[in-house]
Amino acid sequence: MEEIVNRVAQSKLRTIDLEDFYLPGTRSVIDISQWLLEGLVVVESRFRESVKNTDFSIYKDHYVAIHCSTDAIVPQWIWMLLQSHLTGIAKKVVYGDLQHLESVLYTEVLNNLDLSEYQDLPVIIKGCSNKPVPVNAYLMLTEKLQPNARSIMYGEACSAVPIFKKPKK
Repeated sequence: MEEIVNRVAQSKLRTIDLEDFYLPGTRSVIDISQWLLEGLVVVESRFRESVKNTDFSIYKDHYVAIHCSTDAIVPQWIWMLLQSHLTGIAKKVVYGDLQHLESVLYTEVLNNLDLSEYQDLPVIIKGCSNKPVPVNAYLMLTEKLQPNARSIMYGEACSAVPIFKKPKK
């Protein structure tokens, strides 16, 4: 009987799983519509009082997305005021929804990633994940890998979709 050889394991092929770069920690959303008159109108004194009476310590070490779920016209100082209350408490605060928050977190991680180990190698960016990996993370990783990798594929070794192949010199 012939021995089964795992040719993928023996190849130079490298796999990157973006899920590995997911920052652990609690994600939270603050919707300011709760502090607006009828969810739509900013009344400065009322808003400031609501913010003052909020226990922001519940967001200790959280990643926080702040937004307004209604069509209210919100002045810029509102977001700045919330940031001032969350500074030193939350790990990170962004304007937007949870998807935008994940995109910002991945951007920070990927910007600091050294991809030189993938120089002239075929790379597969793993497709399936159990954690929320934003589409933007796939775009950023592709852009950062392209100058280094010989080729970039998406998916799994058994069913990879070709994305990029460096032209032969």
